[in-house]
Amino acid sequence: MTGTDDNRRSGEHGHVPVMADRIADLLTPGIEAMGDKAVVLDATLGAGGHTEHLLQRFPSVHIIGLDRDPVALGGAVGRLSGFGDRFGVAQVRFDQLSDAIADGDGAVFELARAHGLAGALFDLGVSSMQLDQVDRGFAYRVDAPLDMRMDPSGPLTAADVLNTYSHGELARVLNTYGEERFAGKIASAILREREKEPFTTSARLVELLYSTIPAAARRSGGHPAKRTFQALRIEVNRELESIENALPAVCDELAVGGTAVFMSYQSLEDRIVKAYFAKRTTSTTPPDLPMELPGHEPSFRLATRGAEKATKDEIELNARAAPARVRAITRIRQDSAPPTLRKP
Repeated sequence: MTGTDDNRRSGEHGHVPVMADRIADLLTPGIEAMGDKAVVLDATLGAGGHTEHLLQRFPSVHIIGLDRDPVALGGAVGRLSGFGDRFGVAQVRFDQLSDAIADGDGAVFELARAHGLAGALFDLGVSSMQLDQVDRGFAYRVDAPLDMRMDPSGPLTAADVLNTYSHGELARVLNTYGEERFAGKIASAILREREKEPFTTSARLVELLYSTIPAAARRSGGHPAKRTFQALRIEVNRELESIENALPAVCDELAVGGTAVFMSYQSLEDRIVKAYFAKRTTSTTPPDLPMELPGHEPSFRLATRGAEKATKDEIELNARAAPARVRAITRIRQDSAPPTLRKP
């Protein structure tokens, strides 16, 4: 997010891009190095706020936007149509990015295939636009169908999970993806209630959670439905699996000097990104050897120190920036470098 100008520009779309200036700064070296051949992948296009910011800030950059949500994709295409062939899209999950680049039509895809990516952005989790659409079922403060699919053509809904999963499967989902300490108790309550009538809308689930989670925990842990709704959304959309698959895929597509930026909003996402970045930026040469073995030196370096957060000023303007955590990684070589002496 960039302040009042971005608020005015993005307000009509119901979306203000989080940390837009910082993300642009992280992508700048790769974009400038590749000049008019620079292509950035916006793997989570959403309403198109980050892409619009980048297209305006870098007059020669080209952007490929991916989104599994056809409603979001259609809105972003309309919003960004004025940028012509500098912008191209594909309706896919972001872990299918390599196929999207390989199969895409248009100048922007041809550039990416020929030269690699100058940068990539992953704005993880559910978008503010999806949260604001009541009928999608992501929000627990309003009664809505228990859907939660980012891609409406997907085979699994939140209602399906609640009505068909076993006690053990439900408890696993709630504990693993929602870090819900009452997962077993909630799973038992769900099984009892669905015998009376299948779950169809969110209000009934919220009521169940209020009656199942102890009062002391409800007073101190935020809204009692928050963790369960997060867990169901992640399960329905296979979000963590998508992140695990997308990390190596985007690293393979980066040109030397290109940077991939990941913005997470909860600890499960951030831990996956942090662990993978650590793996790709660490030498695999045994530590007791005095020199780097060929082919064992890292091909990437961290572009951020730890996880960066939004400033207080930005959070005041856009409360959705508060939980954001940004990590970035830059490709520093394509092939192995000659052996170099290690410092003692």
